Amino acid sequence: MPCDRVMRRGQTISDRAEEIRRVVKTVDSFLTSGRVQVKIGNNGAIAFVGIPDDERNDVTDNCIYRRLMISGTGLAKAKIAAAEAMAGRSVNKQIIGQGAHAHADASGNLTWHDHKG
Repeated sequence: MPCDRVMRRGQTISDRAEEIRRVVKTVDSFLTSGRVQVKIGNNGAIAFVGIPDDERNDVTDNCIYRRLMISGTGLAKAKIAAAEAMAGRSVNKQIIGQGAHAHADASGNLTWHDHKG
């Protein structure tokens, strides 16, 4: 489900779009400061580790990635490129489009999956 369609009661699509822009801008600054790290899964999925839940506002890692690649700062894009180099693989756009993502446990370990059957 696209992240701009996950709205709270009474929230308009314009309100949600602005909320998403704010989240992506915040994540961009967290990336550049080192507060958030980028992880690339074996399947090419992406996760942004360290985003506080109260800052995320139900915006998915896939949505954040797509928006950062369009409007993010050069440094944020460089952090993603560095994560790709460290993982030895690029972000897989097909996997992103299919909704693959990760969930972190209390220790910060990631479990990668999608919601297909």
